[in-house]
Amino acid sequence: MTLLAVQPYAKVQRDVSSVKQVQREEMREIRLYTDRIETKHHTFPIQDVLDMSYYALGNKGGLLYLHTIRGVYSYHVYQTPQAFIDSFKTHQDSL
Repeated sequence: MTLLAVQPYAKVQRDVSSVKQVQREEMREIRLYTDRIETKHHTFPIQDVLDMSYYALGNKGGLLYLHTIRGVYSYHVYQTPQAFIDSFKTHQDSL
């Protein structure tokens, strides 16, 4: 199917030992297709995604929320996902 939009997000993983805490960050992408939304480990059929929203966290980016029939999934983004959300809503309106 056709790729409509891409949104980068950061996956932060913390490893804690008795001596120290190490934080690793991996940049990933959320991809919006005409029939689905994909992340590295999840695929959401487009009909299962009810809405998207964004909550800004000051100058550190914010959280993109995918509201699905299986629950709400959050993704830490460094740049506004408004274009990605707009693409989703425009596509959703055309279904």
